[in-house]
Amino acid sequence: MMNSADGYAEYLPFQRSELEARKTLRVRAALSAVVAFTTLSGAAGAQGAPRPTTEPTRLGFSVARLARVDSFLQRYVDDNLIAGAVGLVLRDGKVAYERAVGWSDKEAGRKMTADAMFRIASQSKALTSVAILQLVEGGKIAISDPVSRFIPAFERTSVAVRADTGRVVVPAKRRITIRDLLTHTAGISYGTGQLVAPLYEAKGLGPAAGYGWYTADKNEPICETIERLATLPFVAQPGEAWVYGYNTDILGCVVERASGLPLDEYIRTRITAPLGMKDTYFFVPPAQRERLSAVYASDSTGHIKRAPDGPRGQGDYVDGPRRSYAGGAGIVSTARDYSLFLNAILNGGAADGVRILSPHAVALMTTNMVGTLHAADGSLGFGLGFETTEKLGAKGLATVGTFGWGGAYSSIYMVDPKERLIIVFMVQLLPNGTDIGGKFPTLVYQALVDK
Repeated sequence: MMNSADGYAEYLPFQRSELEARKTLRVRAALSAVVAFTTLSGAAGAQGAPRPTTEPTRLGFSVARLARVDSFLQRYVDDNLIAGAVGLVLRDGKVAYERAVGWSDKEAGRKMTADAMFRIASQSKALTSVAILQLVEGGKIAISDPVSRFIPAFERTSVAVRADTGRVVVPAKRRITIRDLLTHTAGISYGTGQLVAPLYEAKGLGPAAGYGWYTADKNEPICETIERLATLPFVAQPGEAWVYGYNTDILGCVVERASGLPLDEYIRTRITAPLGMKDTYFFVPPAQRERLSAVYASDSTGHIKRAPDGPRGQGDYVDGPRRSYAGGAGIVSTARDYSLFLNAILNGGAADGVRILSPHAVALMTTNMVGTLHAADGSLGFGLGFETTEKLGAKGLATVGTFGWGGAYSSIYMVDPKERLIIVFMVQLLPNGTDIGGKFPTLVYQALVDK
């Protein structure tokens, strides 16, 4: 892998003349009309030549240091580690940085664009979790409700435990609640672990569903899949461990049962359409199929190859049965659309005159509710749908209080309330042998010089 410092020398020294800064600004403005550039004038030197006393900034970001992000992303494309990506940074709701690099579909010769669509996988969880909190605010759900109130098959669940004789299935000590599902403490995995995988595979889940979470090829409503899931043993007792799995897919069924609407219609009418998210779907409209970025996979050397068709690759998000609305991993979106959603969360549940949640609900969702179950050292926590940063250094340069998550296709997002900052990084890489997702936010933070 390349050293993160490689290629930075050409950006030193960081102080540029005003003429050079303005030239840079003109070039960038031509590339993306949505990005506004601002410069700070310098004082005249001894010979009367203009010299900046403060380096040019944009919404608190150093223009010169943001150029490092461009170079960083382009190197990963040039080194064949990713096909393409979109990076988007908002501060105070305004675009500070937007960049599309590489290819949306390398083999078809389609270049990446800022409005390209991506399979966001587990970034779907945040939208479904907000739907649940909306229904809580409407009095249709209580966070303490047992899931069995909406899905009776969950009235009595079981847990698989390892014993000398092999696998033993025991009753759950208590009923699973909505809170357990929102915080991933219900003990429910994706069914791919050795202890339970054969049982899940026999029911069309776990190893039979791509990497476990994939249901886009299922010709049945999500609640049918979830009722079948309820008959399988889980891997930990409710409330005793942080286990990542089908939790939010179950919540998607709860949304349908509590609201009386299919999950796609609920999310469209109550979240995405009100916020102006015009490119967010469970299944891509056929006429827009070429906007969906292709999926690539890292090989043993870390370089990319095109992923196969089917559940462990390109998926069925255009030509599938279009019946399974998976609230945990099924949504397709764009960086711009997803930033609109995050901006509403950052602003306490509202943006541009549209309110989707109350500030109290947002505070609940973004506060650690699991103690040290998610991270034994307490550096990271988990709220009602979002991972939370509890200690400085737990997420690179991110501030304590930052929240976010990512998706299986390697997309990530971070929201930093203290810095009024939103970071969205979209890429389609599964499996991912690179470190790009961890480094991209660091490159963003190093450019933030004015608070």
